[in-house]
Amino acid sequence: MAAAAPSSDMFDEIVMAEERFHGKGYQEGYAEGSHVGVVEGRRYGSLHGAKIGSEIGCYLGFALTWQCLLPKCTDEKNSKKIRALDSLIGMIQKFPYEDPTYDKLQEDLEKIRGKFKQVCSMLNVQSDFRIGTERSSLTF
Repeated sequence: MAAAAPSSDMFDEIVMAEERFHGKGYQEGYAEGSHVGVVEGRRYGSLHGAKIGSEIGCYLGFALTWQCLLPKCTDEKNSKKIRALDSLIGMIQKFPYEDPTYDKLQEDLEKIRGKFKQVCSMLNVQSDFRIGTERSSLTF
């Protein structure tokens, strides 16, 4: 009888091998998928963040340049343009660059884009901001 016990354990190992290998494979796959997901997420976040940073930097450079180009006159037209430029610059300076978890990031970005379009309209400038794999440009 003592000899029968070891043979039944051997058959149990054979019968349960599929379940054991399935569980082990699942755990290894889950760990590998988690690692690859983190790497891919980090790469995507860096690329997307760089595009947003490039866009906002372009807007800021545009606004600062026009702020210097506009004469400091007291007439109503230039005064409105200068106020709109100041507003755009203020919105950009308040934008939370360091906080990727900021819940209103997209809303604030859309407000900045809208203000940029308004400023371009006031200055009679056609704007076309494109971000491509080759270069980013703002055409007039």
